Amino acid sequence: MLNIKEIFILSFESLTDRKVRSILTILMVMVGSALLIAVGGIGASFTDAFSKQFRNLAPNILFISSSQQSQQGPGGGVGGAGTPPPAPKITLNAAIVNRIHSLPFVSDVISTYRGSVTVQSQSESKTDSILSMDPQKLLVIAPTLEYTDGSTLQPNNPSSMIVAQNVANPPGDANPFLVLGQSAKLTYSFVDSTTGQQKEESKNFIVTGIIKETGNPTIDSAIVINLQAGNSLLQKSGKFDSLFVIAQTSNFVDVVEQEIRSLYGNNIGITTVKAILKTIEQFTGQINAFLNSIAIISLVVGAVGIITTLYTAVIERTREIGTLKAIGAQNSDILALFLVEALLIGIFGATIGLLAGIGFGYGLSATVVPGNGSSSPPIYTANDMARVWMISVGLSIVAGVVPALQASRLLPVQALRSQ
Repeated sequence: MLNIKEIFILSFESLTDRKVRSILTILMVMVGSALLIAVGGIGASFTDAFSKQFRNLAPNILFISSSQQSQQGPGGGVGGAGTPPPAPKITLNAAIVNRIHSLPFVSDVISTYRGSVTVQSQSESKTDSILSMDPQKLLVIAPTLEYTDGSTLQPNNPSSMIVAQNVANPPGDANPFLVLGQSAKLTYSFVDSTTGQQKEESKNFIVTGIIKETGNPTIDSAIVINLQAGNSLLQKSGKFDSLFVIAQTSNFVDVVEQEIRSLYGNNIGITTVKAILKTIEQFTGQINAFLNSIAIISLVVGAVGIITTLYTAVIERTREIGTLKAIGAQNSDILALFLVEALLIGIFGATIGLLAGIGFGYGLSATVVPGNGSSSPPIYTANDMARVWMISVGLSIVAGVVPALQASRLLPVQALRSQ
């Protein structure tokens, strides 16, 4: 009867005797393991990056818009696929603001106008989004917000504007587009509701503040002016584009949402940070599941390769098996011999695959995902890598069971007669 050391030595020698076939089989396992590790790391990075970004939003905020709440039809929208969204039934104005502000557990309501303007800075112009609101309340919707040195808040100055870092210093530009104290002309294009003609409204503003990057998508690409200036420039006539409703604490968000919904039903759009995060998690989860399924298919292909390799080995080593049985090897020894071969293939393939997957993940993140290589590298955890390693090795052992059973059941006389 063979001891465990002899079994491992014989199994390893068998693999080295068939180097090319063994290396190709190990590569199959390695590819599957590497894919699982790489896509898992990138998927975890996506989820973490999105979560961090939206955690910069205060958790006690509800976003209110005049758009009707989506009623899921066959096509995923109101009325189904191809149907345009219905016209708003509610106009967000001062009366709506006062009504929502009076609700229990609501501490504040921040009104905003939004639009897109052309910014003329010296001889250069760019198109940027504009957010009109009380500048003093920026910290309410973005608690981590910070300003560059020299910035000042002038909430009552209709000619003051605060710009995001990405607006003042556009990525990829060698020189700043806007600096503190600089004057710039903002131009808003619109269609006159009376004549139907295209018109423009322009006004000069002075940069009084620059916002450091916050991770808040609402602020990080915007120009902020006060409500008075926004109402005039954007021709809003007191009709707000959106509201930030501030609940007293995050525990009251659901209660406040129910209260608003009881007043306006589905004629008003309500979104919360919690809902955004849930949607993101579902989206990234679906992507990760799809990518993991591809990686698992690669592992299954590797398992098929192991079965093929060991079946071929059984045929080629029939006389060797007969000799081992003739000198006292038991069926269990032969079974263990081939299972250890499958185990070694799995160990080599999974271990190399983990290392290759980590490198592949970093490379894929840097080349395929723009900007992701430096800010959000793949995230690998010990638990995830251990799970992938065990899955790869376990699948390799399972793949070796049938060929190993076939080898163990060979009769010594038949095996020795084999040519």
